[in-house]
Parts: sequence; structure tokens; C-alpha cells
Amino acid sequence: MGIGPGEEFDVVLIGAGIMSATLGTLLKQLAPELSIAVFESRDRVASESSEAWNNAGTGHAALCELNYTPEKADGSVTIEKAIKINEQFQESLAFWTYLVEQGRLGAPEEFIRRVPHMSFVWGEKNAAFLRARYEAMSRNPLFRQMQFTQDARQIGEWAPLLMDGRSSGEMLAATKVDRGTDVNFGSLTRKLLDGFNGSVYLEHRVLKLERESDGRWCSTVMDERAGVSAQVRSRFVFIGSGGAALLLLQNAKLKAGAGYGGFPVSGQWLRCVNPQVIERHGAKVYGKASVGAPPMSVPHLDTRMIDGKRELLFGPFAGFSTKFLKSGSYLDLVKSVQADNLYPLIKVGIDNVPLTKYLIGEVMQSPEDRLKSLQTFMPTARMEDWKLEIAGQRVQIIKPNHEKGGVLEFGTEVIREPDGSIAALLGASPGASTAVSIMLGMIAKGINVLQGRKDVAEMLRAIVPSAGRKLVEETALLEEITARSNAALKLG
Repeated sequence: MGIGPGEEFDVVLIGAGIMSATLGTLLKQLAPELSIAVFESRDRVASESSEAWNNAGTGHAALCELNYTPEKADGSVTIEKAIKINEQFQESLAFWTYLVEQGRLGAPEEFIRRVPHMSFVWGEKNAAFLRARYEAMSRNPLFRQMQFTQDARQIGEWAPLLMDGRSSGEMLAATKVDRGTDVNFGSLTRKLLDGFNGSVYLEHRVLKLERESDGRWCSTVMDERAGVSAQVRSRFVFIGSGGAALLLLQNAKLKAGAGYGGFPVSGQWLRCVNPQVIERHGAKVYGKASVGAPPMSVPHLDTRMIDGKRELLFGPFAGFSTKFLKSGSYLDLVKSVQADNLYPLIKVGIDNVPLTKYLIGEVMQSPEDRLKSLQTFMPTARMEDWKLEIAGQRVQIIKPNHEKGGVLEFGTEVIREPDGSIAALLGASPGASTAVSIMLGMIAKGINVLQGRKDVAEMLRAIVPSAGRKLVEETALLEEITARSNAALKLG
């Protein structure tokens, strides 16, 4: 399907990934009369960061990710970020539950499955940290099902591959939460857009965004197959094109985006090709990140269900590429450098030398180096059982800072115009798992196509009962929505 000249829509969504799919579905639930167009430069939806092979697939709920629970100088552990992320993921579960109950997502096992989440560390200092983390988290209603052990036999029952061939004198510690999930965000995105009731244009690249005198946005869209461009007018634009969002944000000349830059980080997986090894592991096991490593590089031995097939991955191994998308251009980073973000970029480079050294080390790794990293988790790992796969591309946020000149951020951030006519999503982790929360926040701040509707808040509460509420303080609501999600999504 090609775009015609002079097309007009209420909403234009740039990028056919989980973010645009989530926002488009929410908008259609709130205002079915809206005309919505999705423009995707690739020949299929969910082919970049949302693709199963390009992201961790962990339903990020802070159950196993140690970087969400930093250790203080006195040895105590703060869990505020973990609480926030868990509550955000509960909103995602509630939204998917609602859509499944409405018959809009088909079979839930095609995009979400129950997989235990584990944390695993070795060494006295790390074991003490994991115990402190467990003690802080297990008192909280969100994490009360967490188990802790330093018993090697128990760890071996939870995850046999961790213990095969391991020295008996090593100090170990692990936690486990049985109600973790594995999410195929590629499959979920396709399901959302299949039942979307909007227009999805593949191989259509948005080249330019301009604000017109009447307040509407004019998107110049190139039909890659036909080799012709057209101009599309809309009341609202969402730039959800992964790493490429930065370039379009700069093109739109939003004041709120002035000074922002991006630092691209690529990734690789080791993928197990031995079915016997794959069948012996049934959990997502996260360890501690190396010093200087970005959050997306936290090592994990990860059971996945991808397109109906059980897989086992280890990694990711970080790397550096000047591309902003896996399918992008090597000139992306150069094109993003502008007068207003040059100083923040330079300051971030100076202030993040350990990260630079870490990435250089990752790029220089040999197959033997990667196998050695895997063997810290799985001592009996053999080279012939694993092959290297290219993972996704992420662009970390570099933002201007009055005191430091520029800072490197590892989360996600929404940049928007105050009138609610355009918004862009920058950043990476935890990303897809919190897509619903991000879009709820965007709607709460105001989207112009919803202005004048007095029933939005009430409708959102019906769709996501936990929206805007603290589940950690409302245990009855937590139990209610958990039971409902378990039943609808077949996670019991």
C-alpha cells in the first residue's frame, strides 16, 4: 500500500515497533474515530529493537536485574528504582490482559510465557550484596515471592548448567522468582498492529518534519519501493523510530530537544545450537555487569521462546557502531552532531573514559574470550555448542547539563512540545517492558488529538486499573490484577 499525495491523518506514528504499536492501540481505544498512519522504513514491522533477536525479551520487572538495585557505601541496597520498574511492568501486564479479554491479541502464549527470573553471583562481596538485596526486596509486597540461597545444591536444582563442573569451594549466591516472564515483543507488536484498525505503510521512510502555520505537522514521506515522495499532514506526530528518533527530533527543531545527542551501542549474543543443552536450562539468569558496562550489557544466560521454539542465549556482548539502527547508516552519528550538542558530546566523552575502554575491550574480544565469559556462568560450555548472533542497536541519551556540560543517560525519555502536537522517545533500557507506562505518561501530559475529551482518565482506569496508583501501597489491588493477568495471559 502506497501513500497518496495530499493525505491527511489525525495521527502519524513513525516506526512500527512496540512503542508506536502501544500508543496507536491506546489512542484507538480512547478515540476510535481517529485516523492513524504508521510509517515504517523496513519491509516488515518490529524489525529493529522490538524484534525478538534484537532485545533481551525479559519482562523487565526488576526481579533479577541487579543494576536496578544499587548498593550504597554502607552496604545497604536501595530498591526505589526496582519498585518503579515493577509497577510499570504491572501496567503492561494489565493492558495486555485487557486486550486478551477483549479478544484483540489472540493466543497470549504466542507472545508471553512464564519463565523464572534468577540473579546469580560469586565471591564474598557479591554474595553479601545479593543477600542485602534479597532482605530489602522480600519485605516488599511486589517481591515477596523471591527466594534466596547460598546452597550449591539448591542452585543446581534451579539451574543445573550453573553448577556443572564448578569448584566446590566457591562462594555462591542466587535468588529466584518463579513468576518471571519471557516476552516476545516482536510477536506482540505484530499482534497489536494486526488488530490496530489503522493504516500501516511499510518501506515508507519519513525524511522531514515541518510545522505549518495552522499548527499541523507536514511529514515528507519517501515510498522506498516506488522511489517517490509525498507530503502527509497530521495533527499529532510520534517519533518512535528507535535510535533514528534523534535525527528526526533534530530535524523537527523542537526547543525541548535542543542540545540532545546520542551514543550508539551495538550488541551480540552467543546462541546455543545444542538441543540437549537448551533443554537443561529453564530460567533467565542475570549476573553483575562489568565495571563501566552499559545496562544493556548486563550478562545473562537466558531461556527464550522465539516463534514457538525454545532458545538459549548468553550475552549480550557490547560493541560500538556509528549506526543508530541495525539497518542504519554509518554516517548516523556524524549527522547527529550539531552546534548545540557538540559540547555535551565532548564532555560526556571526557567523563566516560571507563565506558570507552570497556567498549574497546568488547570489540576486540576473540571467540575464546567470549567463551571464557560464558564459562563464568556455565563452566562446561564448549565452543562447538554456540554460535555468534548480531543483536540490536541502541542509542543512549546524551543530554545537556548546566553543571557538567553533558550527561549520559541509560533510561528512556520523552521529548515533547508543550501543546501536545509532537513527541519523540529517546533511549533504551528498560524500554519495551515499560512501553505502556511510557505511553500512559505521554497521554497524561497531553496529546492534542485527545483534548476536549473528559472521559479519558476514566477510560484508562478501566483499561489499566493500576495506572497512576502505587501497588506497593495497595496490596489488595496488586493481588486482584495479578490473579486477573495470570488467568488471561495463562501465567498461572
